[in-house]
Amino acid sequence: MLSYATRRGLPPLQALRAFEAAARHLSFKNAAAELAVTPTAISHHVRLLEETLGVRLFERRARAVSLTPAGKDLYPVLRDAFDDIAGAVLRLRAPRTRQVVTISATVAFTARVLVPRVSAFHGANPDMDLRLHASDEPADLHAGMADAAVRYGGGNYPGLKAEGLLRDAFAPVCSPALDLSRPEELAGHTLVHFEWRQARRDNPIWPRWLEMVGLGDLRPKANLVFTDETHAIDAAVAGKGVALLSLLLVADEIERGTLVQPFQPTLEGYQYWLVYRVDDQDSKPIQALRQWIRSSLGRQV
Repeated sequence: MLSYATRRGLPPLQALRAFEAAARHLSFKNAAAELAVTPTAISHHVRLLEETLGVRLFERRARAVSLTPAGKDLYPVLRDAFDDIAGAVLRLRAPRTRQVVTISATVAFTARVLVPRVSAFHGANPDMDLRLHASDEPADLHAGMADAAVRYGGGNYPGLKAEGLLRDAFAPVCSPALDLSRPEELAGHTLVHFEWRQARRDNPIWPRWLEMVGLGDLRPKANLVFTDETHAIDAAVAGKGVALLSLLLVADEIERGTLVQPFQPTLEGYQYWLVYRVDDQDSKPIQALRQWIRSSLGRQV
């Protein structure tokens, strides 16, 4: 059976490779070393190529070779062809560029909900890399800061598609070591607060909860205020006081028993929303993030 090269009218590939290496080095010996053959084999392949083409490609001298005009015409064509082949092979062998998917959320939501569930995202999307943008300042999705974001609020996000996830609830939580059983006992403990980014009357804060249970005049032992919600959670776990916290963000601690909810009631918080650019709603990154967030929150979007 004729080889593919022969059917196309091409000389044997080994002869072309031998000539290109010999022409590049202007040495049969160096070409032989590159191709891991003997100088005699290089000479044989070059001679076969010359016979096939009917032209001389090298001027042979005692200790050197030089290209004939025909050799000078053929060499750059083969050099460029072999360079193109080598480049294509290198690109195919190189690791493919993986798609990076970015989701933005508050620092607390990222740390308490997303980070512990990163493995689940990678397991479901092995061809994607996940980037978590943690900031209490909303990421500008129109500027490309993220593919999607989890926002906490009223759902009014102009120019973006907003999907309601779930509504949060807040309740007093503390270390079980504090041994609380009645709201009135809060007077003997430190109340842990965190500052909301926007001061609103409907923020779930201690004064509202105390009013709800008829303890608006309660004076705690002390107040401890944090500007970051995660620090308030850490303080509660460490037994530094009783904190009014998101039950979603402390769900893992309550399940493990490092935090307890000693009494009711709960105070309704805001709603979590998954937001993204309208034009991206059918894209693979958004579909991957939607499925992951649904699983992370344990609810259907």
